[in-house]
Amino acid sequence: MTDSRYSAIKAYKNEHFLNSPDARALRILSEYIEPHTRFEEFHVKDTIVFFGSARFISQEEAEELVKKAEAGEGDLAEAKRKLKMSRYYEDTRKLAAMLTEWSKSLEGTQRRFVICSGGGPGIMEAANRGASEARGENVGLNISLPFEQNDNPFITRRLTFEFHYFFMRKFWFSYLAKAMVVMPGGFGTLDEFMEVVTLVQTLKIKKRLPIVLFGVDYWDSILNLEPMVEYGTISPADLDLFFKTDSVEDACEYLVKELTSHVLALEEQGPADSAE
Repeated sequence: MTDSRYSAIKAYKNEHFLNSPDARALRILSEYIEPHTRFEEFHVKDTIVFFGSARFISQEEAEELVKKAEAGEGDLAEAKRKLKMSRYYEDTRKLAAMLTEWSKSLEGTQRRFVICSGGGPGIMEAANRGASEARGENVGLNISLPFEQNDNPFITRRLTFEFHYFFMRKFWFSYLAKAMVVMPGGFGTLDEFMEVVTLVQTLKIKKRLPIVLFGVDYWDSILNLEPMVEYGTISPADLDLFFKTDSVEDACEYLVKELTSHVLALEEQGPADSAE
């Protein structure tokens, strides 16, 4: 008996097929089922999501850049700009730690209001870092990009994810979220903020979803939404879909109040409606 020149392979082990256009639906479905399985395993049922720039660095790192630039190594103006913007890294880190400590203080709960980020550097790293420093498990929903975005080292290892499809990553951002914090950021941050606000406005997200827009000067210079009210393209009440502040303490107080009143209190009254 001679060996066969062709050995059949099971369809679910056929990488050529799985990476083909015909199997796209399977790949999309896997980015729903596999995260769902892990979230259930870790009993993660709600999150506080942080969005913001991947380009911000810590104050310590920024101060080191300034020292080097003053010594002739690098662009001093750029280093000083990074130092100025590092406040948002540190504010994110502090706020994530405060929310994690509050969550851990809740009685009779397990892994509530887990800090979640996009898994990369900058504001994402700061959020995961703050939660980690408060000894809390936290989530990172990374995305594969042509310019590689590595997951930051502060994410709980089994709760770090790598997505191919932006829309599946966005689904997991919004589906588990009970609150969102939007720090200064670029196109990606604007995209995420606008999509979530649209879903809330159109009641595609029916749950109460408090949104903090952090950095008043930054966002007032980027988003001038009042003319949309004047032209009648949005309602005056639409400007109340988010809370703007520059204060970590005010942001924390607002979120704790919202989550206590509209999540924890409702759960004590009975089963909640479907989130979406």
